[in-house]
Amino acid sequence: MPNTTIHPAGSNRPDNRLDVNQTIDNARFNRFHWRVLLLCALIIIFDGYDLVIYGVVLPVLMQEWQLTPMQAGALGSYALFGMMFGALFFGPLADKIGRKKAIAICVVLFSGFTFLNGFARDVTEFAICRFIAGLGIGGVMPNVVALMNEYAPKKIRSTLVAIMFSGYSVGGMLSAGLGIWLLPNFGWEVMFYLAGIPLLLLPLIMLSLPESVGFLIKRGRHSEARQMLQKVEPALSLTTQSELLLADNKPAGKPVKELFTDGRALGTLMLWLAFFCCLLMVYALGSWLPKLMANAGYSLGSSLAFLLVLNFGAIFGAVGGGVLGDKLNLPKVLAVFFAIAAVSITLLGFKPPMVVLYSLIAIAGATTIGSQILLYACAAQFYNLNIRSTGLGWASGIGRNGAIVGPLLGGSLLAISLPLQLNFMAFAVPGVIASVAMSVFVLSQRRGKAAPAFVLQKQRV
Repeated sequence: MPNTTIHPAGSNRPDNRLDVNQTIDNARFNRFHWRVLLLCALIIIFDGYDLVIYGVVLPVLMQEWQLTPMQAGALGSYALFGMMFGALFFGPLADKIGRKKAIAICVVLFSGFTFLNGFARDVTEFAICRFIAGLGIGGVMPNVVALMNEYAPKKIRSTLVAIMFSGYSVGGMLSAGLGIWLLPNFGWEVMFYLAGIPLLLLPLIMLSLPESVGFLIKRGRHSEARQMLQKVEPALSLTTQSELLLADNKPAGKPVKELFTDGRALGTLMLWLAFFCCLLMVYALGSWLPKLMANAGYSLGSSLAFLLVLNFGAIFGAVGGGVLGDKLNLPKVLAVFFAIAAVSITLLGFKPPMVVLYSLIAIAGATTIGSQILLYACAAQFYNLNIRSTGLGWASGIGRNGAIVGPLLGGSLLAISLPLQLNFMAFAVPGVIASVAMSVFVLSQRRGKAAPAFVLQKQRV
């Protein structure tokens, strides 16, 4: 390829060429970034509410429908099966139709069918609605992370993705908090009726949400790409003759195969293992923490409060971990977080004093749900632009197997009446495995095996 000089943002040199990735990386945080952050966070808040809702209503459903622990665990896994297929399908689909359209489809699925869950008359109808809602819940996550990661300035990228994804915990807190008040007074159905609110806001969200600039350039929508870059960096001087240079824009023949090329194979496998173990812990705790604590003698209100604290801690873990990741090394931070998660979850089973118990639950939330959020940021930075949605979708989809195992594991442990300590020890083992996986990921990067090979190609605009 001939040598090409790439001039910085706002350059008025006569060749008028611009490196798109460098421009976005070095842009100053402005109103456009705020808008992307808030809209993506809002979508994730709705997503988190719809996902955590099952753990909130589970004690009531088990009593009303006379469910065994195994039946309850299986019922909780239907949404997670949907999430697995949703992540695997909508991640690659977004690389073809655009992230904006993929996000819109996912919001309709998870909001509409969670709303319909409130009208379920039996376990079968409930399970079908949860599965279809799960398609949208699983599909929207990798796409909003990819969109936020694409537009975030490089120096605060991990922090912004973590803040955005903290909306998941806010949604979980909202679900648990409303459950404490609504369940005793109005029943479990009303929790699902409230999930229809995002459908009313969807037109506004889609009108304001930007499309991926990389997708616009690859699809030849040059005018829109210029407008988007002008919002990212208002100091730019772009004309119709401007020539954009977009890194990572190799022709994508088989995007899934690309996850294992250019030294990414070991890193991809370790990310998948970490996602699996992390999501197993997240959904085992999210589905069974209230029930386990109720069996240990705590009231339903207190048990739901534990779920509230779990998600509250996740916000601090995600944001704090994102800041540390930007300053230090995000994979290293994750390795430490997973080790702390294993310790804190183990100690939950020994019924410590209430103040210590709440602290341990908050730490567990910070290092499990918070780590889930940070894993998305890590994966988004690991994969090139042209395979980012695919990489996130597959990592999330493989991880959903862990999410499926989590509720089933909790149901199985509860069915055989193990001591409380052994239940939580079983939930902690994946934390150890995830910590080892991220340590191997760090070593693979250090040896230069995980560094993607970036190819720069010109796209005339």
